[in-house]
Amino acid sequence: MLKLKGRIAAFAAACGLAAMAMPAGAQEQARATFMTFHSPSLEGNLEGNSPQRRVVVATPPGYDENPDKRYPVVYYLHGYWGPLDAQQAGFRLHEAVQAASEAGHDFIMVMPDGYSRLRGGFYSSGPTVGDYESMVARDLVAWADANLRTIPSPESRGLAGHSMGGYGTIRVAMKNPGVFSSIYMMSACCLPPMELTADQARAIAAMTPEQAEAAGFGELAAVSTAATWTPDPTDEGFLKIYTGLREDGTLDPLANQRLAANSPLVLLPQYLPALNALEGFAIDIGDADFLLEGNYAFMRELDRFGVSYQFELYEGDHGNRIAERIRTHVLPFFAQHLDR
Repeated sequence: MLKLKGRIAAFAAACGLAAMAMPAGAQEQARATFMTFHSPSLEGNLEGNSPQRRVVVATPPGYDENPDKRYPVVYYLHGYWGPLDAQQAGFRLHEAVQAASEAGHDFIMVMPDGYSRLRGGFYSSGPTVGDYESMVARDLVAWADANLRTIPSPESRGLAGHSMGGYGTIRVAMKNPGVFSSIYMMSACCLPPMELTADQARAIAAMTPEQAEAAGFGELAAVSTAATWTPDPTDEGFLKIYTGLREDGTLDPLANQRLAANSPLVLLPQYLPALNALEGFAIDIGDADFLLEGNYAFMRELDRFGVSYQFELYEGDHGNRIAERIRTHVLPFFAQHLDR
C-alpha cells in the first residue's frame, strides 16, 4: 500500500511537471472575456453612473500561447438601451475575431459599457451623465494598452459602433484626433440636430423616477439625450435636465441650441482636419433603417466639404444584420487600414 501511494505521488508529480511545460490555457478559438476598468472621466457625474466599467475583450486564437505577439485593436461602441451582456449576446464579437483570424488577420476587439441610468450616455460629455467621450478616447485606450497586448499606436487602432455607438464613433473621432486612425459608422443615430418641443419639455419636467423606469425605448431615448446634451446641475428634479420650459409655456431657445451643438452634422465643419487625417472612413446602413435620411443628410455635408469616405447601403433594417456585418465588413475594412 505504501509503495502504491509512492508510485501515485511520483506519477502525479510527473504529470505536474508535464503540465508546467505545456502552454497554460491554450486558446484554440477566439474568446470573449468580461473584464473591468476604472474610468476617472466618469467620476462625480450627477446620475451616479459608476466609473467602474465592464468591458468585453475578444482575443484571437493563439493569444495565450504567444506572449510576445501584439495586435491591432478595434474598439466597438454598442447602441442604446441594452446592457453590455445583451449587446455582446447580439454582436458576438468573438465570432467576428475568429473569422478575421481564419482570413489571416488577427485583432483584439474591445467593447466598453456605454450604459447609464437612462440606458445610454451617447459617448458624450456633460455633468449629468458624465464624460463618456473621454472614457472611450482616454481611459479605455490607456487601460487596454496597459493590460492587453495591443500595438499602442493610432495607426493600429480602429473605432466602430452601431446606432448610439455609430454616433459615438464620429463624435469621438472628430473631437479626439490622433487616437484612432480609421473609423466605421454603422446605422448611426443622432446625426442631424435634435429638437425638444414644448410638450416634450413638459413631460420631462413632470417625469418621476418610476415613470422613467417604466418608459419605453422611444420615450426614454429623448430623455436620455436631453440629460446628456442639455444638462442642468441646478435642476431640483432627479433628471438634472435643462428643458428651457418657461412659466408661460414657451421654450428658452438655449435648450435646443445645446442639443444642436452636439449634432455631428452641425459640428462637421469645425473638425475637417481630424476627418481628413483618417486613414479609413466607412459608413453603412440598411435600406429599411429609420435613420436612413439622417445618414444621407450627414453624407451630403461630408460631400460638401470634400471629406473622403466609403458608403454601403445594404438590404436590412436597423439591427437585423449587425452581427453579420461586423464579421463580413467591419473587420475586413480594418484589416485593410490598420497597421499590424
